[in-house]
Amino acid sequence: MLGKQSKLNRCVNIDDLRQHARHVLPAPILGYLEGGADDEYSLNRNTSAYSDYELIPRYLLDVSDIDTNTTVLGADIDMPLMLSPTGMSRLFHPDAEIAVAQAAENSGTMYCLSTVATESIESVAAVSNGPKMFQVYVLRDPGLNREFIQRCKAANYTALCLTVDVPTGGNRERDLRTGMAIPPKFTLASQLSLAMHPQWSLGQLLGPRFDLPNVSHLLSGESAGLAERLQFIFSQFDPTVTWHDAEQMITEWDGPFAIKGILSAEDARQAVAIGASAVIVSNHGGRQLDSVPATVDCLSEIVDAVGDRAEVIVDGGIRRGTDVLKALALGANACMIGRPYVYGLTVAGQAGVEHALNIFRTEITRDLALLGCRSVTDIDRSFVRRR
Repeated sequence: MLGKQSKLNRCVNIDDLRQHARHVLPAPILGYLEGGADDEYSLNRNTSAYSDYELIPRYLLDVSDIDTNTTVLGADIDMPLMLSPTGMSRLFHPDAEIAVAQAAENSGTMYCLSTVATESIESVAAVSNGPKMFQVYVLRDPGLNREFIQRCKAANYTALCLTVDVPTGGNRERDLRTGMAIPPKFTLASQLSLAMHPQWSLGQLLGPRFDLPNVSHLLSGESAGLAERLQFIFSQFDPTVTWHDAEQMITEWDGPFAIKGILSAEDARQAVAIGASAVIVSNHGGRQLDSVPATVDCLSEIVDAVGDRAEVIVDGGIRRGTDVLKALALGANACMIGRPYVYGLTVAGQAGVEHALNIFRTEITRDLALLGCRSVTDIDRSFVRRR
């Protein structure tokens, strides 16, 4: 049986990590990780759309010294790639968000912790001195929003990220088929898959207690299990929220603030108008409204709408260093990844996340040289064209 390091050594790209992760995870957990909404058009298009863009290199330039450093949301990071918020990371590895935060710090980049994390704002801050962002929603209870903001301030988080594309949950049919619901109602096939993945099952049974510590204190008593806590969080999503609510959060935070879930130039302009430091072009990994465009296809229009008034970060579908360079050439300041680092987490915990980030760093550095750029700041639209 291959050890973790041997497995990682065999993973030379992100798809290799994905294939190993697919062997580790039972079917319902894998479906939760990889699935999207409805027919999964937007999920698949997020990745395939990058092949519609071609890079135009320049040659006979000195590229002996490559600089991948950049600054995003007030933080200096070692490459233009950050880690998106992913909920319930303990589903994939017992070390969960702690492993991800430590890997991000060791790799010199920023990690965004989810509201629906299985580690608390404070526990992540305790193990990582690197730049951190916390992802929030505008919830029905304004007191809970204020509590999150104050806790992040006390824990010295770098930035706040408001996700705006979840007025209600998306139609994730893979989860319906496997019974990955709240509470779980696993089918016979799902139960069999769980039994056939004893390494994962033992890790869950013997690892830390599965919890949602950022909200667990709001629900007490023996009846308040994981399902009740998840139901509480989802009941807090408010379909009546407006730009005014987002503006109030920006004012209260009074620091670097990103709005995530932007797909239109109009929304990007509105985000800037209320004081956002950055807009994150995202369709929630294809997990919310299906048939929306790939995020990379929205990028140029949003960059043009925002100008130099705010940073633009793109999330979704990035699997290669060349994808990162294409996004930068189209005007993005940085990119975010979710599933790629979760694959690494699944395979080998912190070491797996670091391996995923090192794959990207190696590819970005090599591809910058091959493109004829010494720095990420050298890239502009002259280096890319639509196929």
